Amino acid sequence: MTIKETTTIRVRFNETDPLGIVWHGNYISYFEEGRESFGRKHGLSYLDVKTNGYVTPIIESFTQHKLPLKYGDIATIETTFVNTQSAKMTFTYQIFNPDGKLACIGKTIQVFVENNGELSLNLPPFFEAWKKKVGLL
Repeated sequence: MTIKETTTIRVRFNETDPLGIVWHGNYISYFEEGRESFGRKHGLSYLDVKTNGYVTPIIESFTQHKLPLKYGDIATIETTFVNTQSAKMTFTYQIFNPDGKLACIGKTIQVFVENNGELSLNLPPFFEAWKKKVGLL
Protein backbone atom coordinates (compact mmCIF):
# COMPACT_ATOMS: atom_id res chain seq x y z
CA MET A 1 0.00 0.00 0.00
CA THR A 2 1.22 3.48 -0.83
CA ILE A 3 -0.02 6.81 0.39
CA LYS A 4 0.22 9.75 -2.00
CA GLU A 5 -0.61 13.42 -2.07
CA THR A 6 -0.68 15.70 -5.08
CA THR A 7 -0.30 19.46 -4.91
CA THR A 8 0.50 22.26 -7.33
CA ILE A 9 2.88 25.20 -7.22
CA ARG A 10 3.42 28.20 -9.45
CA VAL A 11 7.04 28.81 -10.38
CA ARG A 12 8.10 32.23 -9.12
CA PHE A 13 10.49 34.59 -10.90
CA ASN A 14 13.09 34.38 -8.11
CA GLU A 15 13.27 30.59 -8.55
CA THR A 16 14.66 30.88 -12.08
CA ASP A 17 18.21 31.34 -13.28
CA PRO A 18 19.60 33.57 -16.08
CA LEU A 19 18.54 30.90 -18.59
CA GLY A 20 14.91 31.46 -17.56
CA ILE A 21 14.48 27.99 -16.07
CA VAL A 22 14.12 26.84 -12.48
CA TRP A 23 17.52 26.70 -10.79
CA HIS A 24 18.23 23.05 -9.95
CA GLY A 25 18.52 23.65 -6.19
CA ASN A 26 14.93 24.89 -5.97
CA TYR A 27 13.56 21.43 -6.69
CA ILE A 28 14.47 20.47 -3.10
CA SER A 29 12.12 23.26 -1.95
CA TYR A 30 9.42 21.83 -4.19
CA PHE A 31 9.92 18.45 -2.51
CA GLU A 32 9.41 20.17 0.84
CA GLU A 33 6.19 21.72 -0.44
CA GLY A 34 5.08 18.23 -1.38
CA ARG A 35 5.96 16.84 2.07
CA GLU A 36 4.14 19.68 3.81
CA SER A 37 1.04 19.10 1.71
CA PHE A 38 1.27 15.35 2.42
CA GLY A 39 1.64 16.00 6.15
CA ARG A 40 -1.35 18.36 6.32
CA LYS A 41 -3.57 15.90 4.47
CA HIS A 42 -2.47 12.74 6.27
CA GLY A 43 -1.88 14.01 9.83
CA LEU A 44 1.92 13.91 9.75
CA SER A 45 2.87 17.58 9.53
CA TYR A 46 6.05 19.09 10.91
CA LEU A 47 3.96 20.53 13.76
CA ASP A 48 2.54 17.07 14.54
CA VAL A 49 6.07 15.69 14.72
CA LYS A 50 7.27 18.61 16.89
CA THR A 51 4.28 18.33 19.23
CA ASN A 52 5.32 14.73 19.86
CA GLY A 53 8.86 15.73 20.83
CA TYR A 54 10.77 15.06 17.62
CA VAL A 55 12.32 16.73 14.62
CA THR A 56 12.99 14.99 11.32
CA PRO A 57 16.16 16.20 9.61
CA ILE A 58 16.85 15.08 6.06
CA ILE A 59 19.86 12.78 5.90
CA GLU A 60 19.70 11.98 2.20
CA SER A 61 18.25 13.64 -0.88
CA PHE A 62 18.28 12.77 -4.56
CA THR A 63 17.07 14.61 -7.64
CA GLN A 64 17.08 13.73 -11.31
CA HIS A 65 16.08 16.40 -13.79
CA LYS A 66 14.18 15.42 -16.94
CA LEU A 67 12.71 18.65 -18.36
CA PRO A 68 12.99 22.27 -17.23
CA LEU A 69 10.27 24.24 -15.48
CA LYS A 70 9.97 27.94 -16.34
CA TYR A 71 8.75 31.10 -14.67
CA GLY A 72 4.95 31.08 -14.38
CA ASP A 73 4.57 27.33 -14.92
CA ILE A 74 2.07 25.56 -12.72
CA ALA A 75 3.77 22.33 -11.75
CA THR A 76 2.22 19.31 -10.10
CA ILE A 77 4.10 17.60 -7.28
CA GLU A 78 3.19 13.99 -6.50
CA THR A 79 4.58 12.93 -3.13
CA THR A 80 4.58 9.27 -2.11
CA PHE A 81 5.33 7.89 1.35
CA VAL A 82 7.53 4.78 1.11
CA ASN A 83 6.77 2.41 3.97
CA THR A 84 9.76 0.82 5.73
CA GLN A 85 10.23 -0.93 9.07
CA SER A 86 13.01 1.48 10.02
CA ALA A 87 12.63 4.55 12.21
CA LYS A 88 12.73 6.92 9.27
CA MET A 89 10.50 8.58 6.71
CA THR A 90 11.19 8.06 3.04
CA PHE A 91 9.37 10.03 0.36
CA THR A 92 9.60 9.89 -3.41
CA TYR A 93 8.57 12.73 -5.70
CA GLN A 94 7.49 13.23 -9.27
CA ILE A 95 7.15 16.78 -10.54
CA PHE A 96 5.20 17.32 -13.74
CA ASN A 97 5.22 20.36 -16.02
CA PRO A 98 1.99 22.07 -17.19
CA ASP A 99 1.78 19.61 -20.11
CA GLY A 100 1.82 16.66 -17.71
CA LYS A 101 5.33 15.64 -18.72
CA LEU A 102 7.76 14.46 -16.06
CA ALA A 103 10.16 17.29 -15.19
CA CYS A 104 11.94 15.88 -12.13
CA ILE A 105 12.03 12.85 -9.86
CA GLY A 106 13.46 12.69 -6.38
CA LYS A 107 13.69 11.05 -3.00
CA THR A 108 14.36 12.18 0.55
CA ILE A 109 15.05 10.25 3.74
CA GLN A 110 14.43 11.76 7.18
CA VAL A 111 15.25 10.33 10.60
CA PHE A 112 13.64 10.98 13.96
CA VAL A 113 15.65 12.99 16.48
CA GLU A 114 14.26 13.60 19.94
CA ASN A 115 14.19 17.14 21.29
CA ASN A 116 17.20 16.28 23.49
CA GLY A 117 19.23 15.56 20.33
CA GLU A 118 19.14 11.77 20.54
CA LEU A 119 18.61 9.80 17.34
CA SER A 120 15.62 7.47 17.67
CA LEU A 121 16.52 3.94 16.58
CA ASN A 122 12.97 2.68 17.15
CA LEU A 123 9.68 3.89 15.74
CA PRO A 124 8.49 6.80 17.88
CA PRO A 125 5.15 5.88 19.50
CA PHE A 126 3.22 8.60 17.65
CA PHE A 127 4.67 7.46 14.30
CA GLU A 128 3.81 3.83 15.01
CA ALA A 129 0.25 4.92 15.89
CA TRP A 130 0.07 6.95 12.66
CA LYS A 131 1.21 3.97 10.59
CA LYS A 132 -1.47 1.79 12.21
CA LYS A 133 -4.12 4.45 11.61
CA VAL A 134 -3.34 4.70 7.89
CA GLY A 135 -3.06 0.92 7.46
CA LEU A 136 0.70 0.55 7.10
CA LEU A 137 1.16 -1.67 10.18
